[in-house]
Amino acid sequence: MTSPNQEATLPNDPSPRVLCVDDDEDSREMLDLLLKYWRIETKSVGTAAQALSLIQAERFDLYLLDAFLPDIDGFELCRRMRELDPHTPILFFSGAAYETDKQRGMEAGANDYVSKPDVEGVLGRIKQFLTPAQHTVAGAW
Repeated sequence: MTSPNQEATLPNDPSPRVLCVDDDEDSREMLDLLLKYWRIETKSVGTAAQALSLIQAERFDLYLLDAFLPDIDGFELCRRMRELDPHTPILFFSGAAYETDKQRGMEAGANDYVSKPDVEGVLGRIKQFLTPAQHTVAGAW
């Protein structure tokens, strides 16, 4: 049994999995650390090519994208991801903060868009996307 201050997941229930795609290593490390605290498994990559390869080989519960990537932009990556996986939520967390950037993200198939450096905002959205009862017990997040 866990105390009220401890995190918990249901027995035999796999942890939610998030694919983080950001060219900035510091951003990837920060998100990895924060999500691991919630017992969310993360895979982090710095290019769209790496992301596309992973989503064809593995299952994820959420995709977290930056708009700025070295090979193709995050908006094009989002469109390609939607073609491969029409159901998994896609959340942008990007420094591209203009309203037109947010609109482009949503038109590309994203479910939501949070501008950097709003860490609390992105963590709240991640919780919303990964909160189905099968992933947590009361008080886990």
